[in-house]
Amino acid sequence: MSTPVSLEGLKKELPVSVRQLGRGLLLLGIAVVALGYAIDPRRMAFDNVVGYLLLTSVAVGSVFLVALEYIGGAVWSTPMRRVNEFLGALVLLLPLVALPLFFHLHDLFHWMHEEVVAADKVLAAKSPYLNANFFLIRFAVVFALWSLFYVLFTRNSAKQDTTKDPRLTTINIRLAAGFLPVFAISLTLTAVDWAMSLEPHWASTIFGIYYFAGTVLASISAATIVIILFHEHGYLPKLQRDSFYSLGALLFAFVNFWAYIAFSQFLLIWYANLPEETIWFMTRWKNGWEVVSILLIIVHFVVPYFALLTQDSKMDLKRLKLMAIWILFAHLLDLYWLVMPSFSEKVSLSWMDLGFPVLLVGLAIVVLGYKMKRNNVIPIGDPKLERGLSFHL
Repeated sequence: MSTPVSLEGLKKELPVSVRQLGRGLLLLGIAVVALGYAIDPRRMAFDNVVGYLLLTSVAVGSVFLVALEYIGGAVWSTPMRRVNEFLGALVLLLPLVALPLFFHLHDLFHWMHEEVVAADKVLAAKSPYLNANFFLIRFAVVFALWSLFYVLFTRNSAKQDTTKDPRLTTINIRLAAGFLPVFAISLTLTAVDWAMSLEPHWASTIFGIYYFAGTVLASISAATIVIILFHEHGYLPKLQRDSFYSLGALLFAFVNFWAYIAFSQFLLIWYANLPEETIWFMTRWKNGWEVVSILLIIVHFVVPYFALLTQDSKMDLKRLKLMAIWILFAHLLDLYWLVMPSFSEKVSLSWMDLGFPVLLVGLAIVVLGYKMKRNNVIPIGDPKLERGLSFHL
């Protein structure tokens, strides 16, 4: 059944000032990154890994949220699903952000050096997986799969705006069923390839789930920020308080899930007490990294846990927006904690660290502006839209 939602006003462009801000931040970020690569390419390459993993979290996590709505038959999120579809477009830009890294793979990864692998039994045993050719193949295949599913999801969703054909929803549900296992495997490969293999002697069996928890948190947070801003400025005026409560509840749930997985990973390694496993945590418990480790617990878990604990806090738009921004920063700190000890044994802050966060914020604004100019902000042809607009718990 088609929904009685009017087309009028649903194709709204971002204000000129916001689009200019996005382009300005993007250019500033590119300038900082270029200058960083010119001055200290090895340092900038590690910052690039952090930036790539952050963009992957928001981009692929947004596609995951689209798939999750379809496979779960969720109603409350339907009116705001386009935000995730728009942010998911960042998937198509992942190779551009990763491109500089392919010129610095030897600076990042010990296992890229054949002479090191030949003299190391552990790395030699892992060489069938950790080798340059297979690494590039995995990257290409993972990107192709993410892009394919994103294009199929959004093409069907956009087509439904004009056809109102409910069969397109059924098609996307089937696509979602195929995407979820692909997402699980490909995200794990990404976490292993770009983060865990920076210290190739170390391994964790739940590292992929750890990155998944942060990815979902980051994507929900990015969507929450955009949804609330759209709502406040009249782009999504008909959303119910209960829909915002669901966003807050998801954030709260995955804050706890991230903490559970993080503690589980630590507990398993602490309990086994194997030198080849404990060295990873020991590196992060000295030379100033212990401060970052403690700060991560507070910033990533304690603060958002208590800030989102009550029911009212999950429907307070100002608090919800603040905590979404906070959690995005916490995820950035988490990625910094995962990656940068491989660059320096001591905590080393630099202006270079700001390059990719600024660039990615600008990129997200530019992509939002581009997608909003060509698509409705609300999926007006979705058969669940009317129920979503009147959703109550």
